[in-house]
Amino acid sequence: MSIETVDVLYTATAKAEGGRNGTALSGDGLIDVNLTLPKAMGGPGKSGATTPEDLFAAGYAACFGGAVDLMATKSNLKPSALVIESAVGIGKTPTGVGLKVELTAKVSGLSQADAEKIVALGHQFCPYSKAVNGNVEVTVKTVVV
Repeated sequence: MSIETVDVLYTATAKAEGGRNGTALSGDGLIDVNLTLPKAMGGPGKSGATTPEDLFAAGYAACFGGAVDLMATKSNLKPSALVIESAVGIGKTPTGVGLKVELTAKVSGLSQADAEKIVALGHQFCPYSKAVNGNVEVTVKTVVV
């Protein structure tokens, strides 16, 4: 697989201090969160704090939703509603730790076949999906509601 050249249109910046039990701040200051290692992973699970996986899940869901919406428009298949739910798991692998992602696209106003078409096209187009391809197990489900 070759790496595509990117003509950068926007760059997001952030800094994190203290690792999984520290803080994260976006360059524009809109994201300013305390981080915690969950109790399930042996951490303190601090109240009012989030995890890197929560942040990744939110970013992936938003990016994937935008990609599906764009592919719907390009295909002349506009759903009446589109909601992306993202679940990002972290756990042990034979070589250390890894991620597992489940994306559920809830689509209204289209047939199951048309909904699956735009979701598949969105998955091919989404920069997050491309970034994790071959590195992270990603399951995509399409549900017509």
